[in-house]
Amino acid sequence: MTPPGRAALPEAHGRPHTARGVREPVSGTKGHVSAARVRRVVSTRAGGRSTGDFTSFNLSSGVGDDRVAVASNRRRLSTELGVPVVFLDQVHGTRVAMVDVVPRSGEPDRPGTDAAVTALPGVGLAVLAADCVPVLLADPGAGVVGVAHAGRVGAAAGVLPATVAAMEALGARIGAVEVLLGPAVCGGCYEVPAAMRAQVDAVLPGSGVRTRRGTPGLDLRAGLHRQLTALGVARIGGDPRCTLEDRDLYSHRRDRRTGRLAGITWLDAG
Repeated sequence: MTPPGRAALPEAHGRPHTARGVREPVSGTKGHVSAARVRRVVSTRAGGRSTGDFTSFNLSSGVGDDRVAVASNRRRLSTELGVPVVFLDQVHGTRVAMVDVVPRSGEPDRPGTDAAVTALPGVGLAVLAADCVPVLLADPGAGVVGVAHAGRVGAAAGVLPATVAAMEALGARIGAVEVLLGPAVCGGCYEVPAAMRAQVDAVLPGSGVRTRRGTPGLDLRAGLHRQLTALGVARIGGDPRCTLEDRDLYSHRRDRRTGRLAGITWLDAG
């Protein structure tokens, strides 16, 4: 049985291990013996039921894919990871959902939401992307995790500061928060008009770059890294893969009509 997408991502610290064919980094805070274990996974295109433009492990129900195939892919993801997974109906905004109840199987996506946080063990939070930055956050010592969908609009609007604030409301400490910036279109490929680059860089400093072609571009992960550092987050890791260049990943800029990968994080219930 093909695993539901190859989950391979770096992290701030911790040791990767393999479980049911899915590579999951496990993160803990040194010096906190009782710290909750945090798990993180990023899916790829491989291992699902979707066909055509969405081949094959599309996890979004909002891109025109067959809903039966998407539901099957989501069930497989949950089964392989061993946790129920909360999905968001993303709108490039800054709304953060507080997940305080274990979701039911097949529960609808949280409407109008681009981030989620929880202190519940054994509940996965998923964020979907196909060039935008899937951001996975955690304070292992406090037992709080979060996810955020940080595309150009949401990143500029402040979805990450909103997510960090929601985590702090659950007891997370800014100095203990660790973040993984998932695969996204890289600055070398993300070409935008000069006015757009200036507009985004004004509110997300460090994101304005030049592409490999020498044209105006955006590196959202660079801007988000600087923003997190300014907030006081010291543990920031990054998955260097570019979604446009890596055909194992979905990319809207490359393919237009396509699926969505997922970044998922959860607290180990064990």
